[in-house]
Amino acid sequence: MTPVTDALLPQPPHPTTTGSSAEGSAGNIGSTRGPLHADRRAGGRALAQRLCGYADREDVLVLALPRGGVPVAAEVAQALGAPLDILVVRKLGLPGQPEYAMGAIASGDVRVLNTQVIQQLKLSASAIELVTRAELRELHRREKLYRGDRPPPIVRGRQVILVDDGMATGATMRAGVQALREMHPARIVVAVPVAAPETCPLLGQDADEVICGHTPDRFRSVGEWYARFEQTSDEEVRRALDPSRRPPLPVN
Repeated sequence: MTPVTDALLPQPPHPTTTGSSAEGSAGNIGSTRGPLHADRRAGGRALAQRLCGYADREDVLVLALPRGGVPVAAEVAQALGAPLDILVVRKLGLPGQPEYAMGAIASGDVRVLNTQVIQQLKLSASAIELVTRAELRELHRREKLYRGDRPPPIVRGRQVILVDDGMATGATMRAGVQALREMHPARIVVAVPVAAPETCPLLGQDADEVICGHTPDRFRSVGEWYARFEQTSDEEVRRALDPSRRPPLPVN
């Protein structure tokens, strides 16, 4: 599978972030408790207000991490007048210990590997390939389920806004950013309605810009900041990605 990068996945955040715009502090709500958003779509509409500088540009593409990121991204894409698609990310678990990641794969058959883990555990290339092939099958199954026969979007040279419903550790998002970088976009913008305060600087190590709508001090989980946080269905994802079933873009 190509291309392959040996980028390390999660690392501790640096005290400062350079080369990015990590906009978490402006949205910090301190000790405020209770939901911030009625549901994911409400979170997406609020997030879109922070992204208005990307509206009505032909080079902008909005990508969602399914499934929970899709309703958020759908609202962002609608507000910006931008196309919507998905970036499927699958963790590569250690052989026999799938809960521990040695890397990840993403749409476009891109793989990122945690070389530190692989070297420490002396994992063989064949063991890594075995796990990769299994996860690739699942990744392709999900892409086919969600996108159907529509081709994947063109990423090269575009301003890509990568959206999820929130970030706790940010590991999945960071793997997605690292994989997306191998597709050569002009710019990668990570955008979420809510995140743990320490996670936004972490993503700033890889993305060109990080927009976290709110970074509550007392962060335990993404779901606590939504009044309704039921699981996004496969049908909702398919509906959001099908241009014939989406509501029309707003007319200026």
